[in-house]
Amino acid sequence: MRPVVLILGMAILTYGTRLAGLALVGVAVPAFWQRFLRFVPIAVFAALVAPALPGDRGEWLVRLAAAALAGVATWRTRKLWVGILVGMVCFWLLRLL
Repeated sequence: MRPVVLILGMAILTYGTRLAGLALVGVAVPAFWQRFLRFVPIAVFAALVAPALPGDRGEWLVRLAAAALAGVATWRTRKLWVGILVGMVCFWLLRLL
């Protein structure tokens, strides 16, 4: 496949999904989908963080402890940004030990 065709296809798909989201701004979303979509940010974040937990310099225990504390903070506050902040601070502090 030619690279230009591939790039154009990816651009159409990318902007097509964005435009579809903008087109649905005024549409009422059923309760089932609202409950379903509520968990998408945390699932995406977990999918991004989980592969990085083992680490590359033997600091897997520090990363695991920081991730556990971040998970507790997110669970208690129900705010993803609090979990990210707690995880980063815990990771930096635990690395200093």
